[in-house]
Amino acid sequence: MKKINIFGLCGLALLGSMAVSSCSDVLDEGESRTSYGPSYFQTEEGVTGGLTALYAQLRNIYGQAYYYTACEVGTDEFTYGHSGDNNQKDIDMTGVGDLNATSCRADVIWGQGFNSINTANMVIENASAVGISEDLIAEAYFFRAFHYFNLVQTFGGVPLDLGGGELHSNDSPKRTSTRNTVDEVYTKAIFPDLEKAVADLNETPRVTGGVTKNVARLYLAKAYLTYAWWLENPNNIATYPETSNRDKSQAPSYFQKAYDTALAAINNPGPYKLQDTYREVNWYEFDRNAEWLLWADHTQESEQYNGAGLGWGNGQAPENFVGWFTQWNYCGDMKATGSSGEEFNPVMREPDQLLGRPWTRMAPIPNALKKFTDQDKDSRFDGTFTLQYRVNMAKGGKADTYVLGANKAHIANGETFLQFFGDDKTGVTYAEENGKINAGTLTGYDCFVINLSDISRRTYPAVWKHIGVRTDRNMETELGSPNAGSTRPFVIAKFSEFYLIAAEAAVKGATGAKSARDLVNVLRARAGKWTYNVNGKQAVSADYSADLTAATPATIDIDYILDERLREFFGEGYRWQDLVRTQKWAERAKTYTIGDGFTRTAVTHTRTIEPHFYLRPIPNSQLDAMQMTDEEKKAYQNPGY
Repeated sequence: MKKINIFGLCGLALLGSMAVSSCSDVLDEGESRTSYGPSYFQTEEGVTGGLTALYAQLRNIYGQAYYYTACEVGTDEFTYGHSGDNNQKDIDMTGVGDLNATSCRADVIWGQGFNSINTANMVIENASAVGISEDLIAEAYFFRAFHYFNLVQTFGGVPLDLGGGELHSNDSPKRTSTRNTVDEVYTKAIFPDLEKAVADLNETPRVTGGVTKNVARLYLAKAYLTYAWWLENPNNIATYPETSNRDKSQAPSYFQKAYDTALAAINNPGPYKLQDTYREVNWYEFDRNAEWLLWADHTQESEQYNGAGLGWGNGQAPENFVGWFTQWNYCGDMKATGSSGEEFNPVMREPDQLLGRPWTRMAPIPNALKKFTDQDKDSRFDGTFTLQYRVNMAKGGKADTYVLGANKAHIANGETFLQFFGDDKTGVTYAEENGKINAGTLTGYDCFVINLSDISRRTYPAVWKHIGVRTDRNMETELGSPNAGSTRPFVIAKFSEFYLIAAEAAVKGATGAKSARDLVNVLRARAGKWTYNVNGKQAVSADYSADLTAATPATIDIDYILDERLREFFGEGYRWQDLVRTQKWAERAKTYTIGDGFTRTAVTHTRTIEPHFYLRPIPNSQLDAMQMTDEEKKAYQNPGY
């Protein structure tokens, strides 16, 4: 049976395997199949298989680090790292590359999104005839809206007709396409599908990680919020294709809908809740916790269910390799002399959540890190970044009892060799010999040190949220297998976002029982609770909730909301959409300062963020596959590319 494509990129190919059991605790992916035709979906096996595929297909987008690049680099959170290539440099907007229809890695969601949409269409069209219940069909409605929402935020208006009519599946090759307008995509597809999903889905997931009423509510609230901003259009950013249905007067009603939908979930959480501390949200021991709404799953128990190999990773979907991109080359750049007189890497590559495989593709921007204020009280800084790199030479077979640290101090296994300071400290002296990375020394510290203001594209605090952990080893004595993709899930959506969606809507005029300050302070109060210091590797008991909530401004504005979103979701793949939605991208990300290479001399870089960049380019692979005239293809492409 042949694989069927629509206008050169969208198919019926299903990823993973296809069996769904409504009484199972987990999603059973069954046996893999390589191709599917329309007749397969006219069976119960085909429809339930299509539903399973919609979950499995998430791995091709989430955990795919090149798509992650498009979500983060070029924002106020990240720039390209020392080993960054044109995948990162082109999208940094600083003139070191050229963002175009070939280089933009948002192409990932164009191809994968339409593939999933067509699968969802097949499920929706055939489910009732084979006796599938409404709550199961609602999962397909959710996923169709989910992918259209991603697409419309990224590219503007996109086609609702994939070859078989609007919101119908394609069962024959089609080489032409017509884009719908942004308002049509929202009002014909996203809102109706999500509203139906909210109505028909169950409160509790039928399988671990299955979508529910509140998962749909999150995306409905966020879609209302995004559409409201699009209608208001405060900075007069052009849309495409052009439409006459961009009525600013409608914006307040959609801000209110966003608020009401988010509050409905907060007041009726079902099986979801905030974790007690911020660390627990992303620490591996709490994976698949009650705060997670949706994730792309992986496991170290099975290559089939992991979607990728367990021994070595190649940096390709469906691997989860995002964590590599934000980790610098700690295991290559740092050198030390051991007690034996031998020089070696004191911190060796390990599948530990603070370490992992380094690629140095993306570097956090120092000014973004400084948005984490009150770091001794707000646990989100410690709960996001690797700030201490500890000697693990014994796990690598070294018998040395110590390595030489700052000022020839003896640093033993488990002790800190390099520390990044959250707040800059005076008196730090940098010298070429310090660990071979031009790190600093400071009186009173045996380890080498680096101030936040002095990080560079080569050495910086890593984001540990996405880093893989392998527990199929003796974690006390063995390095294990650090070179495969992460076998942890990639988190896509969290219950905590309801609070910031509602707060943002309240800032824009929505009214209800909770103010923007009330909503923000729920998360700030949680951030003040400490039971464990990640970088200190020790249990603590402290509660600074009252201090953090008291420090919240009496009047919340959109910039404070964006600061809170940065602190709560740093590096989680939301940032470009956040800045584009609020039309704050050019204002907040226009300049940044960072050192290059090993240097500690900061250089200021200026980005050129023109209005047309608020839409990503339609991929050239799409245009090349279509049998249309050059003028038709030019009209299909977003302006400016």
